[in-house]
Amino acid sequence: MQVDHAKLEQLLSRMVGDIGAAMSAVHVVVGDRLGLYRALANGASTPNELAQRTGTHERMVREWLLNQAASGYVEYDKDRQSYSMTPEQAMALADESSPAAMNGAFDIITSVHRDTDRLVEVFRSGRGLPWGAHDRCLFCGTERFFAANYRANLIESWIPALEGVHAKLQRGAQVADVGCGHGASTILLAKAFPNSAFRGFDFHEPSIECARRHAKEAGVSNAAFEVADAASFPTSGSGYDLVACFDCLHDMGDPVGCATRARKTLAPGGIWMVVEPAAGDRVEENLNPIARVFSAASTAICVPASLAFDGPALGACAGPQRLTETIRRGGFARCRVAARTPFNLVFEASA
Repeated sequence: MQVDHAKLEQLLSRMVGDIGAAMSAVHVVVGDRLGLYRALANGASTPNELAQRTGTHERMVREWLLNQAASGYVEYDKDRQSYSMTPEQAMALADESSPAAMNGAFDIITSVHRDTDRLVEVFRSGRGLPWGAHDRCLFCGTERFFAANYRANLIESWIPALEGVHAKLQRGAQVADVGCGHGASTILLAKAFPNSAFRGFDFHEPSIECARRHAKEAGVSNAAFEVADAASFPTSGSGYDLVACFDCLHDMGDPVGCATRARKTLAPGGIWMVVEPAAGDRVEENLNPIARVFSAASTAICVPASLAFDGPALGACAGPQRLTETIRRGGFARCRVAARTPFNLVFEASA
């Protein structure tokens, strides 16, 4: 086989970039845990100054700063030999409440690497890996990463895109958040719509316990959390005005069962809101950087989660056609994409 050396150099150059990104991911987690980003966002610092401000070792901080500057995550001033962060860098790495906070993604990366041996076995056996069997960094990382996206979109654009839902929530509605995890989406909704009542359901008991703590810390009294399966979560009186599934339908063992249960528990005129990754229906539509992230996470987390329960393994790149088919199989006559971002599709389903 004839080797095209120009193409080989391009491939190796791309791989060097990937190696640098992979090796640097751990240092984002370190910087986050030690408060290095937060301290640097408060003012330019030399390595020694940053080490003193954070109670860390100067030599380690100096090397860390070099890596972060080479990564483009912090700025270097060669005249002052100091480092700083732009407002954009601080928004992504130093502000936990930011709608662009990315730290949680690096926690997820940590968990995936710790689960490598388990993943190898999944490839061999096909038996899958349940959500709760992953390294615990996955759970907090998922909350942090997705919460930023929900802060940016949920209240301001996704809810208003649903027919009649915003007005119902303002007046007072019954809402179920199915697959709620640590409750980030539930708590955001509960704070925004104090006249409504929210119930978060998840089959992972440690996540429900965490959601209850977070709700208490947030001072939210109109949200309750229960351990329940997506295909059998309890109804509420005359039914829910809104059932929501955020970034979870594609990795369920029984997504059609969830759709069927959502349809059964809705009040007349109720809406099922399904938020899913914005992937395409065909392979060629998913050969891009965003789908690269989706498919990487899906291979390590989403597909194994569904396989663990003999599910269809929709995966994060299921695409709108397959997702719509799944929703309709639950008994929904109407399904449309009500909103979209570069990362998400928001489906609205009704009877």
